[in-house]
This record gives sequence, structure tokens and C-alpha cells, in this order.
Amino acid sequence: MSDVLIYGDTLRSAEMRHEVSLMIPDPFLYVEAGGRRHAVVSSLEGPRIRALDDDLAVHALEEFGLDELLAAGADRAQAWLEIASRACSALQITAAAVPSEFPVEVADHLRAAGVALTPDRELFKARRRVKNSDELAGIRRAQAAAEAGMRAAAQLLRAAEPGADSLLVDGGPLSCELLKEAISEAVAAAGASVGEALIVSHGVQTAVGHELGSGPIQSGEPVVIDLWPRDPESACFADMTRTFVVGEVPEEIRRFHALTRDALERSREAVRPGIAGLEVFRIACETYSQEGLPTQLTKPPGEPLESGFFHALGHGVGLQIHEAPILGRGPDILCAGDVVTLEPGCYDPGVGGCRLEDLVLVTEDGCETLTRFPYDLEP
Repeated sequence: MSDVLIYGDTLRSAEMRHEVSLMIPDPFLYVEAGGRRHAVVSSLEGPRIRALDDDLAVHALEEFGLDELLAAGADRAQAWLEIASRACSALQITAAAVPSEFPVEVADHLRAAGVALTPDRELFKARRRVKNSDELAGIRRAQAAAEAGMRAAAQLLRAAEPGADSLLVDGGPLSCELLKEAISEAVAAAGASVGEALIVSHGVQTAVGHELGSGPIQSGEPVVIDLWPRDPESACFADMTRTFVVGEVPEEIRRFHALTRDALERSREAVRPGIAGLEVFRIACETYSQEGLPTQLTKPPGEPLESGFFHALGHGVGLQIHEAPILGRGPDILCAGDVVTLEPGCYDPGVGGCRLEDLVLVTEDGCETLTRFPYDLEP
């Protein structure tokens, strides 16, 4: 097994957060060498890391000459580069695998010092595929918060009444912005955060993939709500989508919803360890293609698709909202411990779209659905 180096903080580096499950805002060096794990870190963080993991050896920056370097006039960034080099020398690292996001400046300095670094995307992707117990608990908490947000949205939609220009709630217009505010408050009350964005789109906006949505909502329009809240303790995400209509449901949207529900159930039944993500995707695509709707597997090669089922079926969820494996046209094979989305959808730019998304945990003999929320089109 090769030695491993990771350099980063645990807010932005999923690879680092997977190894050290604490909020550490400043970059530090994580090392695996000779069968042992090490963290080269500020003394500010040392006690917390020691309390977290007895098997992780903690080295203060002073051990590698921080005081000497600063006294000689180095700024902190220059000092860190030299400390990384000295730590590698002390831990007898001459070659190591690093994540593909390893900082170029640090890599250049270490290579100049004689350390051979090899970016290994597949190695680090595999390390994070099977969620540990803390990560899985965090995903479950984030999913519960997502459902709290979705319930708040459904409650507002149920309370809406027809108005001259839009649906009305408490005498005022029901808008995407009002729904987003209610969702954010409910998610926060459940102990998570919606982060920088969430999707609440309406009408023809719902046919545009990741359109965040804006404006007042009309009676009879599809409303697509896609939430991916994050659990602050574990830094793990959840992900879910539902589609609603208040008032008379357009026949095409009702058709899309029925097909999408069918695609979701068929793909869920297929999920198990050892199955290719492409095969699960194919099963979902067949639901639409059998009804004459285009999919990524039936469209002409080289031609972009903007209607029908125009995206992949799903993706891994964990310390990143989109991570391995992909349930699409790639080569990924599912394994027990994966947490993945199943999110089929169907769209018509002139009408709107429908998407349903559940989160599932791949088990030894199938999958466990982590999402506990109804699929009703009418809230």
C-alpha cells in the first residue's frame, strides 16, 4: 500500500474531512506512512484531534521548526511549505498518492524536495464510497431536515388559494421566494442548513435542470422543489426532490409524474451491490423510452437533449452533494455502503417538468430508502 498525503482544511476538502471528522478551518497535513496515520497541525487543533482518534499521531508545527522559520522572516505560507517538506523527510516519505485537488504550490515544493507525488482520483474516490457510522448518521439527520423543509413547503402550497395573478397565501402572492424562506426556516429548526441555494421552480422553469426558480406561482403550474441540506456536525449532505401542483393538474404533467414514479420504483428494485450504475440507469430510461420519450440512451450521439429524461439517474451523496458513484453512462459499480440518489425526471420546455428524488443506502442484499416523504402530486 502506498503512502498517502492530504493537504487542506476540513471545510473544503472532503478527503480531509473523511479522515479527520472535525471542523478545522485552516489547512494542515495528513499523512499515512508505514502503516501509521499522522496529522501535522497547529497546536490550536492538537487537543481536539487527539481526543477524536487515539490512533492518529499528532505533530505540532513547532516539531518541524515553525518558530525558527518565522524568526528567520518567513511568512506563514512559506513556513508551511517548508514544514510539509520537513515532515515528509522525518516520516521517511519519498513517494505518496495524493487527491486530485492537492494544492499545486505544495506539490511543487514537495517534488522539488524529492518527494514523488501521484494524483490518484480512484483511490480517494474508493476511500469515501462506503460511509462510516458518523457520516451515515449525519446523512440521516440531514435527510430528516430536508423532509422538514419539504413539509413546510407542502403546508404553504396546501394553504394557497387562487388569485387574479397568482396563488395567494394569507392575502399575499405565493412565490418561489416565500417557499424558499419557509423551507430554510424549517431546515434550520431541524438542525441543518440549506447552504447557498435550493431549487423551488415553477411553470416552464421546471423544465430547466438546475434552474433555482423565482417569481409568483400560478394555479395549475408544476412546482419542483429540490433540497440538499447539510448536517453541521458531520458536514454530510442529503438530497431529495418532489413535484407539486396546486389546482387543476395539466394532463402532460400528470403523465410525467406517473412515469417518473414508475421509473423511481423500477430503479429502486434494481439497486444492489455489484450492479452497474449504467444498468440501473437503463431500467429507469426504459420507462420513458417505451412511451416514446427521449433519454440519454436513445438520443442521437453528439446531440444535446433538452426534453424527456435528459439527465442521469443519480449520484453518490456524502461529504459532497455530488460524488461517486454515478448512476448514468459511466463505469461505476454499486457496493454495499454507497449512499446514492434515485432522481428520474421528465421535461417539456413548453410545459414544464417533473422530478422525484429519493436517497437510498445500498445494503448487502438491496437498498434501504432513507427518504420518508409521500410522492403526492397534489399537496
